[in-house]
Parts: sequence; structure tokens; C-alpha cells
Amino acid sequence: MTRMLIIGPPGSGKGTQASRITESLGIEAISTGDIFRFNVKEGTPLGVEAKKYIDAGDFVPDSVTNRMVEDRLNQEDVADGFLLDGYPRTKGQVEALDGILERAGKQLDVVLQLTADNEELVKRLLGRAEQEGRADDTAEVIEHRLSLYEKETQPLVDVYAERGLLVRVDGLGEISEVTERILEALKGKGGRK
Repeated sequence: MTRMLIIGPPGSGKGTQASRITESLGIEAISTGDIFRFNVKEGTPLGVEAKKYIDAGDFVPDSVTNRMVEDRLNQEDVADGFLLDGYPRTKGQVEALDGILERAGKQLDVVLQLTADNEELVKRLLGRAEQEGRADDTAEVIEHRLSLYEKETQPLVDVYAERGLLVRVDGLGEISEVTERILEALKGKGGRK
């Protein structure tokens, strides 16, 4: 049983690695983006509430996001573990997640941080933007997103490092090599292999 978070900058291969890790460990991948889309599409009470903010172009408040995450983490398919991607994003959400897990009698086993050199990430993201025809992803925009990520994420990284939960893995290289590094790093941290 593994309960974990994955954190990584844009372009670090987080999504790719998340699906490989969950498959290897036999746990559910939980993306906050997927939770939002599901609730809005299904017209759940939380989805209706979130849609009001989304339609107005506003951020969905933490109170709604936290309730959606709690609802998802209480579902049967995550009883044997989960990999949470995209949440928490703020220290307030870290505290909320602590409360969610405490109420469920659970705790996190590990927080995986994929690391990568910013210069390499810019190259990778520019390549992806070109492939996908995204002209708005310029080097300046990408560098801004990376610095924003760093600024917003560092406080979370610090919290989880202090708790002894943080495992850092280099996210650059061949996909399968990165997966091997991750699985090796997870041994003894709740990750089974």
C-alpha cells in the first residue's frame, strides 16, 4: 500500500511517470484536473459550485477543491493507495490534506519530487510546443511558468522534507531509466516492488 504525492516542474515528465508508477505499484492515479472535470461533467453539487468560479474566470477556492479531493480520497478504489498529482499546491492545501488523511485514519508514505535542470526543461517544453503547434509557449513564457512553479512549490517541498517524506529523483533521461530510478528510490518508502 502506497499513498504518495508527485511534484515536478512543467516538462519534467510528471504525467508520464505518474501513470508508469501507478501501474507498477498497483495504485490509483488521482489528478486534480480529472477530479474537476468529472465533478463538472457529472453535475455533482461540488461540480456545480466549482463551475460558477470557472465560468467567471476565477480560481476555484481551496474550500471547494479540498472537498473534491476529500470526496475522491474516500472512494473505495483508493483504499490500497494512490498517487496524487496537482494537489496540494499551497501550504493551506497541505494542511487541508493532512486533515483529510487524518479523518480517514491514513497518512502519506512519500512525496516524490522530479527534478530537472531549467535549461533542459525550457528546451523540452519548446520542443513540445512546436510539436503541438502552441505558438504562445515562448521561452519567456516557459521560464516564467518555471519560476512561478519554483516559488509556489518550494514551501511545500520544505514542509515535506522536514517531515522526512521527500524523495528527489532526476526527471531527465530516457523514460524507462527515470521510472527505474523512481522505483528504486521508493523502495522502503511505502513503494513496493
